[in-house]
Amino acid sequence: MGRMWVSNQKLDQPIGEESRRSKINQPEKISSLVVLQLAFQSLGVVYGDLSTSPLYVFNNTFPEGIDEPEDLLGALSLIIYSLTLIPLLKYVFIVCRANDNGQGGTFALYSLLCRHVNIKSIPNQDQTDEALTTYSTSSCCKESIAGRTKKWLEGQRYMKQLLIILVIIGSCMVIGDGILTPAISVLSAVGGIKLQNRNISDEVVVIVAVMILVGLFSMQHYGTDKVSWLFAPIIFLWLLLIGGIGIFNIWKYDVAALKAYSPMYMYRYFKRGGKRAWTSLGGILLSITGTEALFAELSYFRVSSIQIAFTVIVFPCLLLAYTGQVAYLLENSEHVVGAFYHSIPDRTYWPMFIIATGAAVVASQSTITATFSLIKQAVALGCFPRVKVVHTSKKFGGQIYIPDINWILLVLCIAVTAGFKKQSEIGNALGTAVVMVMLVTTFLTILIMILIWHWHWVLVMIFTVLSIIVEAAYLFSVLFKVDQGGWVPLVIAAALFIIMGAWHYGTVKRYHFELHSMVSLAWILSLGPSLGLVRVPGVGLVYTELASGVPHIFSHLITNLPAIHSVVIFVCLKYLPVYTVPERERFHVTRIGPKNLRMFRCVARYGYKDLHKKDDDFEKNLFDNLFKFVRLEYLMEAGSESDGCSSGDQQIEHSMDSHPSNNDYAVSSCVDSTISSVDSLRSAREKGQQSEINEIEFLSKCREAGTVHILGNTAVHARTDSRLFKRITIDYVYAFLRKICRGNSAIFHVPHESLLNVGQRIYV
Repeated sequence: MGRMWVSNQKLDQPIGEESRRSKINQPEKISSLVVLQLAFQSLGVVYGDLSTSPLYVFNNTFPEGIDEPEDLLGALSLIIYSLTLIPLLKYVFIVCRANDNGQGGTFALYSLLCRHVNIKSIPNQDQTDEALTTYSTSSCCKESIAGRTKKWLEGQRYMKQLLIILVIIGSCMVIGDGILTPAISVLSAVGGIKLQNRNISDEVVVIVAVMILVGLFSMQHYGTDKVSWLFAPIIFLWLLLIGGIGIFNIWKYDVAALKAYSPMYMYRYFKRGGKRAWTSLGGILLSITGTEALFAELSYFRVSSIQIAFTVIVFPCLLLAYTGQVAYLLENSEHVVGAFYHSIPDRTYWPMFIIATGAAVVASQSTITATFSLIKQAVALGCFPRVKVVHTSKKFGGQIYIPDINWILLVLCIAVTAGFKKQSEIGNALGTAVVMVMLVTTFLTILIMILIWHWHWVLVMIFTVLSIIVEAAYLFSVLFKVDQGGWVPLVIAAALFIIMGAWHYGTVKRYHFELHSMVSLAWILSLGPSLGLVRVPGVGLVYTELASGVPHIFSHLITNLPAIHSVVIFVCLKYLPVYTVPERERFHVTRIGPKNLRMFRCVARYGYKDLHKKDDDFEKNLFDNLFKFVRLEYLMEAGSESDGCSSGDQQIEHSMDSHPSNNDYAVSSCVDSTISSVDSLRSAREKGQQSEINEIEFLSKCREAGTVHILGNTAVHARTDSRLFKRITIDYVYAFLRKICRGNSAIFHVPHESLLNVGQRIYV
């Protein structure tokens, strides 16, 4: 039986693993009706920001008025082909394919690269992690472009650092987008009320916008589960109305607006306008804001549903809306400020005002949700201080709320809205954030094309050249307006970069210190079964960031305490570059040293989308997996003994065939040996079963005696011989962030009555 068990493991296990992995990684087949339903729902979550851009694009493109009517055709032509190249071709049909098992966003791209290339800065992974069903990788020939690129990235330390810096910069800009989009969307929607009442001042508009923003952010802790069903109908109705009004304006005012579909007008626009035409690109860029959200919010929908929604509904409605506004402005160029509300029929003003405000709120909610999701991923990958994450929905796992971040976003949104008061300056700031995120996404996508998709270099070059030309043009345009509001995202990004960079730098340095300071197993064994201490009843859970070895904190603990628990479990909570780890694969338990030490290691593995919640019975699941490990360990030992006996049987049978003349004697020897082997195997199994029962009973009694959670309260300092940059980063910035962020006891949800903090000072 033992031999059969081992054989099944060797033959069936890989098949089962591949089967599970294929089920996890390959999307479940769904009906066309469900795809269409998801496409409709994606309108409210994914396309809110992009759909509300017609509120403010022309206002920001021509803030000083229109010189030549043909400039409108040139601007419209740029909008048409920007929407075609960036959202449609680049994001919907290319970048969306670069998802991490359905997850989108900057950190999802980085995690995908980390699995295929050894570029992760914290080396806390081992081979057992690669056996996870969600840990998919691909191989490549060493002599291919992908193989050489992989070798180059892994061999260049500065490239690893540059990559994480780019990811952090992109994340900072996304967070900046989460501040600026609610401000400009709500302010643009509410600003239309001035057309009905000229006596309303800008201050009143700002106050109303601020009140809406306060209400929006104050409702975040309730989650969007109960009202999200309204989002898609609001945006769907909004798109139909602006598309319909666009058709009406084209028919009523000037069909000459359709000439803008010829790219010739782009050339004429730049030739005639010169520098002014280039700087106006910052306003045209706003027509594709929200494109990054299209990829960041991918986790809620299928790629096919997002493609259908954009190509069938969003794209044509936006083209009609912009074309209709230009048709109106060709006859009424003096109305370029507030072009959207001027261009709608008078009878539809109030319904459109209400729907526009609702669409602006939906667009703002989408960016706020994306910001929460991104910060959660950054925390998991060690790039952001640990903050409280609240799960707002039992039905939808991805809906979260981060209180501290929510109120910071609110304060900054109010500051931007009240500080600028004008859409144009907020638009300049938003454009800077958007184009920076696009450039980071382009660079990461190029690496994925080479390393994972193994695209031909010609296709990679075409994508690279087109993306860089378009996005670089937009970048230079927004840089011209740094002094007109474009400095805001740069300041926000700089502050966030200092926070995220310092936290990541300090986390890496602390991990490397623990890695180099871990205690050798030989030293542990030299202490004897009692570890040189009094073993008291109970279980000690020693929390550590090390996934292997005995942490330095343990030697510090037993050096200063005369007693230790009868059972010691080193607990490591680590986040892997995967979007999730299935519950059945969450825990990985091993034994440290001989059995009489009663020391174990339990590694709890999470993906960047997983939540370590207070009510997830972490301690219960830990002990359940510990008991399973003990049973499996004794079962494997019994299987090994059975293999040894079977091997002996095969040798006896071989000797019988070699000496046919002594057949009777050989058979007799075989029978005697087999009987002896069976008796010894039965005795060993009975002894093993009794040992298994005894150990599980011992572990259960220790658990009943009490569990103590032992956490390290570590003060991190830079060494005295460190450079000034390192001393400032570690001793001031990182130390301050650790002081204000959540402590280990709150992160691990440890009850105070069973908490033991072990203080120590380390120098990195």
